[in-house]
Amino acid sequence: MPEGDTVWQAARRLHEALAGNALTRSDFRVPQYATVDLTGRRVLSTVARGKHLLTRFEGGLTLHTHLRMEGAWKVFGSGERWRGGPAHQIRIILGTADRDAVGYRLPVVELLRTTEEEQAVGHLGPDLLGPDWDPDRALANVLADPARQLGEALLDQRNLAGIGNVYKSELCFLLGVTPWLPAGALPEDRAEKLPGLAKRLLEENRDRPVRQTAGLSRRQATRPPWPDLFVYGRAARPCLRCHTPVRVADQGDGSQERPTYWCPTCQSGPAPAAGSPQRWRDRYPRRTG
Repeated sequence: MPEGDTVWQAARRLHEALAGNALTRSDFRVPQYATVDLTGRRVLSTVARGKHLLTRFEGGLTLHTHLRMEGAWKVFGSGERWRGGPAHQIRIILGTADRDAVGYRLPVVELLRTTEEEQAVGHLGPDLLGPDWDPDRALANVLADPARQLGEALLDQRNLAGIGNVYKSELCFLLGVTPWLPAGALPEDRAEKLPGLAKRLLEENRDRPVRQTAGLSRRQATRPPWPDLFVYGRAARPCLRCHTPVRVADQGDGSQERPTYWCPTCQSGPAPAAGSPQRWRDRYPRRTG
């Protein structure tokens, strides 16, 4: 599932491509909205709310979409060949005189009244990249269930909106605790740092083409590939701080387990329970050392 910074970038691309222009093409390829035609309506804005996208149109309508694991919005110039997947994966096309916004594999497509947006996103906690950010409330939400594993609490969008699996692993590393630590056992000084650190990670990466948390410049690396992240995607590779091999295991409730990376030396706290799957390996090449 995309992180909050990725969704923020998608909202910016859609806003820059569509806002202020009238639609010349409107094609909803989902059964519920197959007869909907927004042609002629002016696009007012696209904003991110956590991992949700809200595209607003004149006349008081909002298109709510969510990317989840496989969805993507692509923007193309007039006459440009679309590259985002086969045609049967297209769910929405919104076109203007010089731009086409094409939604591929979107698992959530919902058209609602703008006044009713809270029905779609009202359950979310404070948005790390939004105007409603409230660090005290976010921390209180995370600590509300003291027995819950910190990694799971961070992923719960009802607590704070925007953290995905990458930032869960990286944030726990920077706090020096494992993702399996009960939230209530997080030392007070580290708990106080959590909201500000989470916000800074997303803010510093929302304009980057490649996400980076390690803060290492290319001059500090002896050879490529350059390290961008401390632990995520670095299974069996040396920790950038202590050189202990980074470990990875599944974390979740069984219905939605996520690969979770940590350094057993730099991070204190519980490891996965005995017998927990530790089978994940990097599936895609990453620009990490």
